[in-house]
Amino acid sequence: MVSTIVSELSENPLTIAATKQAILWGLLVLVPCLAFTGLSGYQIAGKAPRGLMLTKFKRMRVIGINGICILVPCAFFLAFRAAELKFGWPFYGIQFLELLAGSINLVLLGMNFRDGLRMSRSR
Repeated sequence: MVSTIVSELSENPLTIAATKQAILWGLLVLVPCLAFTGLSGYQIAGKAPRGLMLTKFKRMRVIGINGICILVPCAFFLAFRAAELKFGWPFYGIQFLELLAGSINLVLLGMNFRDGLRMSRSR
């Protein structure tokens, strides 16, 4: 999100295009990391999570759905449009959606981090 905002503030189309390409390549690392984090959480929680663990799992479902259904398709669309230097209203509309969905995921991940710290203190 920060790189998107900084590249937009530069007002340089080539910087924006390079940033969108870098974000797309970054998904190759980010998506497996988030999947691994979710799977390790399921292993720790067992078959019937309760309390904060259940709350964290519910948030992770929203984060995953948001990522797969909104963020990944947005990243592809924006990278392809930026590579063609097509920065019209569809580009900026999708970018707004991406920033909104990314902000929601960031808040939910922060809440999960906070609850994880609470859970580790109670052990």
